[in-house]
Amino acid sequence: MNTKKILVTGGTGYIGSHTVVELLQKDYDVYIIDNLSNSHAEVLDSIEKITGRRPFFANIDLVNKQAVNEFIRVHSIDAIIHFAAFKNVGESVNMPLEYYRNNLFSLINLLELCREHKIKNFVFSSSCSVYGQPDRLPIDEFAETKPAQCPYANTKKIGEDILKDTVKAVDMNVISLRYFNPVGAHESGLIGEYPIGAPLSLVPVVTQTAIGKRAAMKVFGSDYNTPDGSCIRDYIHVVDIAAAHVVAIERMLNGKSKDKYELFNLGTGNGLSVFEIIHSFEKVTGVKLNYEVVARREGDVEQVYADTTYANTELGWKAVRGINEMMATAWAWEKALQHKSAVKA
Repeated sequence: MNTKKILVTGGTGYIGSHTVVELLQKDYDVYIIDNLSNSHAEVLDSIEKITGRRPFFANIDLVNKQAVNEFIRVHSIDAIIHFAAFKNVGESVNMPLEYYRNNLFSLINLLELCREHKIKNFVFSSSCSVYGQPDRLPIDEFAETKPAQCPYANTKKIGEDILKDTVKAVDMNVISLRYFNPVGAHESGLIGEYPIGAPLSLVPVVTQTAIGKRAAMKVFGSDYNTPDGSCIRDYIHVVDIAAAHVVAIERMLNGKSKDKYELFNLGTGNGLSVFEIIHSFEKVTGVKLNYEVVARREGDVEQVYADTTYANTELGWKAVRGINEMMATAWAWEKALQHKSAVKA
C-alpha cells in the first residue's frame, strides 16, 4: 500500500467519490471527511465494491474547526484534496450568506490547519465559473477572471485568491483545478451523480426525464448568440476529472511543481450546446426526450469551453472519454438508481 495519506473532503460526493476510487486504485491511503449534506453514506459501500478497499470515513462539518483539527492530528495527513462546498448556482443566488459562510470558512479552516500541521500539498476544486462571460474562446488559464455571475462562482474566485495569498506566507504547494462541466458516471454503474433533492445540472435532468422521474425538462433559453440558440458548455467525463486529481497530487508529492500556486483547466476543449446534449443522449440511448424551451435562467453564461493545451502539456493529463461514453454511463447510472429505489421499496 502507498504510505501517503490523502484526505478527501466531500469524498462521498459526485467528483469526490470518483476521485477516491482513482486514489485507492493507485494504492493511496484515503481518508474522507464529509457532512453528507448533499451525498449518501452508502457511497462508501459502492467504493469498496469497486476497489476492494474501504476508505476511512468521518462525518464532520469542515466549519467545525476543532473537529477537523482532531481528525488531522490523529491521522497525520500528507495531502488534501478539497471538494466539500455548496455548489447549486440558483440556490446561491437566494442564499448568498450561507454559501459564503460554508465555502469560505471551510477553506480557511483547512488552510490554517495545514499551516499548523505542516501539510504542504493541497488540491483545490475550482470552477470555470471564475471566468464569467469570457472575452475570447476557448479559455486558457491566463484569461482574465471576470465578476462572478452568482455567489457560488464568487466563492470559487475568492477561494483561489485566498490560496494565492496563503502560499506566499505558508510553506505549501497548491494546485487549483478549474472544472468545466462534469458528467457521466463510473463504468461499473455503482457510483455517479447522486444529488439530494432536484438536480439543476443538465445531464441528471436529462436522465431523470428519460426514465420518467420528470414529465418534461426545460431548456433555459433558445435566443443566445450560439449556432442553435442554446447555451454551450465543455462537458467532461467525471472519471477524467478524477484522474486529473491523482496526477495533481503526484505532481506535488514528487516535487514536480514549478510554482507554489498552479492552476489548470479540466475540460475537453470542445463546446456542446444544450440541444446537442439532448440529441446525443437520444442517439446513444434510443430514448426520446420530452423538453420545453423557456426563458433564460439567471446566472447562466452564454458559452464556455476550455483551451486544454496547458493542462495537457504541463500537467501531463488529457480527457480521453467522449460524449457517447458520457451519455451511456450517465444513463446506466440513472437506471441503476431506479433499480436501487425499487429494491428499497
